[in-house]
Amino acid sequence: MAALASLMLQSRASILFSQTPTVVLTRFASKKSGGSSKNLGGKSAGRRYGFKKQDGNFVHAGNILATQRKGLMRWQPGAHVGIGTNKTLYALEDGIVRFTKEVYIPLPRSAEARDVIPKLPKGSVLYKTFINVIPTKQENKFTLVDMV
Repeated sequence: MAALASLMLQSRASILFSQTPTVVLTRFASKKSGGSSKNLGGKSAGRRYGFKKQDGNFVHAGNILATQRKGLMRWQPGAHVGIGTNKTLYALEDGIVRFTKEVYIPLPRSAEARDVIPKLPKGSVLYKTFINVIPTKQENKFTLVDMV
């Protein structure tokens, strides 16, 4: 007991008579550091929209010519070109791809005439890009029609 009392007196004496304080205040962070592992969005691969065959390329029937978004039609189907449900353009026959720009006149009461035409300057002309396939003549092919 006496040893405990002498220890307490020594520690009080060192606190009372010491030049530097022995109490150290520490402060802890109120927020957790580091990122969250739940933000996983935006890491999907791109959709690779665009034209797949260029002007002058030879294509077979069924080849995809261009892929585009559903809302915006950059390319219109021309001769011997089909359009899918997701606005994908594909060749209906074997042939050579041709891109053409043609003057476009919307119908008088269509949505394009109501929304697009008033915003254009007076006298301007609208053009649309069409993708066409020019079929190649099949030569040296065996057909039953030639035999009859």
